[in-house]
Amino acid sequence: MRIAAVVIAAGVLAPVPGVQAQTTESRMSGLALSSDEPIQIESDLLKINEETSQATFTGNVKVVQGDTVLQAGEMIVNYTKGGGSVASGSADIREIELYKKVLIRSGTQTATADTGNFNMAEEVLVLSGEKVVLTDADNVFIGCKLTVQMKNGQAKLDSCRRRVMIQLDPKSRPKQ
Repeated sequence: MRIAAVVIAAGVLAPVPGVQAQTTESRMSGLALSSDEPIQIESDLLKINEETSQATFTGNVKVVQGDTVLQAGEMIVNYTKGGGSVASGSADIREIELYKKVLIRSGTQTATADTGNFNMAEEVLVLSGEKVVLTDADNVFIGCKLTVQMKNGQAKLDSCRRRVMIQLDPKSRPKQ
């Protein structure tokens, strides 16, 4: 998979009956991995270290693919040694680390966090921080850790010894 797999369109989290108050689980139907659209990455600095198999983008990192935008202060791409070149876009990426305020936006959906980690092999995205905020139009979900299983769209929002907060706009419900 390429860096393009970072692309996320965060869907709506809805409470599941019987789930503890500290955690909210749901399916994220809007979640998508995409490797067929061009990707543009901008940053103030790029360092590629073939010895450690890392590419580090620092300063105002912005990744754009289609209508999805990812922004962070720093993005570290860890790739498999001998698995292709980052410069040509053919690297076999194992993990992407995001630091210094993360924002992911696609359409009406936005997620913000202090840090993020995308395990490419497991296809698991984790956003964490003091306050992780997921919005879809006027619906707002707040916790401290959002874990998304991208293979099946399962998502979990943890409270980290506080409480998960959800604010739902009744106008966002589908018409019957």
